[in-house]
Amino acid sequence: MSKSMKRVRTALETAGLDPRIRETALARTAADAATAIGCELDQIAKSIIFRGQDSGRAILFLTAGGNRVEEAKATALAGEPLGKADAALVRAQTGFAIGGVAPVGHLSLIRAFIDPRLCEFSLIWAAAGTPHHVFVIAPDDLICMTQAQVADFVS
Repeated sequence: MSKSMKRVRTALETAGLDPRIRETALARTAADAATAIGCELDQIAKSIIFRGQDSGRAILFLTAGGNRVEEAKATALAGEPLGKADAALVRAQTGFAIGGVAPVGHLSLIRAFIDPRLCEFSLIWAAAGTPHHVFVIAPDDLICMTQAQVADFVS
């Protein structure tokens, strides 16, 4: 088990949750993950990381699989201009490589926002630290673990 996936497992266990991690052939896209899991596309929680241009900090947007972050709305929520988060920033602040960024188990607390569409499901799936692993979680548990603000930032 990779160090990244171990951090996700530990974060889930620390929150009192059963870490139901599932291996997939490949889940680099939300559509791939939904097909592999057999769930709706919007049950996949995509972890989209932006860089706050003023703060230099990673900001996490948890988006339903079929939705896209609308930069103007995201910028308004963040309260600072947003830019692309490069691989080095993502790795340094989350501990994950792009393609397997989990919403939990980060190296430090990251400011997070969650797409209301994800809250319409009883269970959602998210990356578990690798491009080949996902875990299932109730949206309320994910909100609690990430301290995410439910907000409209999608187009």
